[in-house]
Amino acid sequence: MTAAGIRVVVVGATGNVGTALVRTLAGDSRVASIVGVARRQPSWRPPKTTWRTADITDDDLVEIFRGADVVVHLAWRFQPTHSPDVTWRTNVLGGIRVFEAVAFAGVPALVYASSVAAYSPGPKNRGVDESWPTHGWPGAAYSREKAYLERVLDTVEDSQPDLRVVRIRPGFILQRQAAQQQRRLFAGPLIPSVLLRPGGIPVVPDLPGLRFQVLHAQDVAEAFRLAALSRSAGGFNLAAEPIVDAELLADCLDATVVRLPARPVRAAMSAAWRLRAVAASPDLLDTLLRLPVLDTTRARVELGWSPVHTSRDALGEFFLGLRTGPGPTPPLAAQGLGRLRTIGRR
Repeated sequence: MTAAGIRVVVVGATGNVGTALVRTLAGDSRVASIVGVARRQPSWRPPKTTWRTADITDDDLVEIFRGADVVVHLAWRFQPTHSPDVTWRTNVLGGIRVFEAVAFAGVPALVYASSVAAYSPGPKNRGVDESWPTHGWPGAAYSREKAYLERVLDTVEDSQPDLRVVRIRPGFILQRQAAQQQRRLFAGPLIPSVLLRPGGIPVVPDLPGLRFQVLHAQDVAEAFRLAALSRSAGGFNLAAEPIVDAELLADCLDATVVRLPARPVRAAMSAAWRLRAVAASPDLLDTLLRLPVLDTTRARVELGWSPVHTSRDALGEFFLGLRTGPGPTPPLAAQGLGRLRTIGRR
């Protein structure tokens, strides 16, 4: 860090968390400059921010990172789920290129967006801390890729003892501004907008293992800001209360809870995915039902982080965004399904 202030590079700066993080960093007096890296030049012009266009799978990242005090890596590609070799190239091979460029450029700190999906299956009745195994769920590409990069970072830490590495592992990340984008990524054309109004979805299936955590993108951005500007290292779990289950979803949607076994729901989702009626692979449902519940004590104590929004707040904004659009705040960059994504489970 120079006397002039902290220089931050955000890779994947036009996504769900990236837009919130750039705004948050710009408001911090300790931050002198922000370099936002994205595949397409956005029209948005936040304070202190310079945009650089780059593809993490091909372009020279060392030159972009040189002189930075910290690099925050958020970029992630969720589609096409029918071609996992494509997502592997961007997420894993591209992620490795980011980590290598950080080392070659001599950047002293790396903050990486991992996920609750990096964790091995775990309990639903208690929270697990950051020592829980990060082997993922092998049946889903998203979980495999997140777990693989955890192992890569183990090697990076061993070979670069002077590099401060932070791994942020959030639950599912929601906000109004990203809702339509997430709908395209995961739902596709199957869910018409009329169903997303209160009472439009009559029932919510209560599946075995349907307990997961969400949080607002702005709260995730705050955690990344704290991690980037602190001296902390290691993993940090992020989640908001209460835990989301069928009852909470039904309450938000004005629906009725119906207990169902997972198998027929997965079969229906699998059929829709094969027909390309939905974009999300049924393997994501398998992962969701196996995810552990996160204990966020370390983030609260060591980073001083505490979510401002409840999970109900985040869900409410998300459903509002699905029904009415992103609202008046700066939107996410318009991106097709084949472009880099940064959303949590986020």
